[in-house]
Amino acid sequence: MKITEVKNEQSKTNPHGVDARNISDTESAQVVHITLQPGESLKKHITSVDVVFYVLEGRGVVEIGEEKAEAGPDTLIESPAKIPHRWINESNAAVRILVVKTPRPKEATKLQ
Repeated sequence: MKITEVKNEQSKTNPHGVDARNISDTESAQVVHITLQPGESLKKHITSVDVVFYVLEGRGVVEIGEEKAEAGPDTLIESPAKIPHRWINESNAAVRILVVKTPRPKEATKLQ
């Protein structure tokens, strides 16, 4: 059994400049915990694999392709491979999001 506590993982350097921590990285999937502080956002980007977002805490705006919606806790959002997407925190509180990429990407994320 492997147990990972988010607080014990280091945030990795990323082009978005946000707190992003890899909490699982296997051949079949990659799981990242992202925290967006008020006013922070991800740059629009494309992943080569399908992505599932699960909002843990707070409310954020998710853009996938031409669609845009606000999402809060206990909400799951599916983002198909090769479609530009991003998250924006327009609120006054942190937004915590669990990101699951399946399968594990073999190509780097491409910024728009």
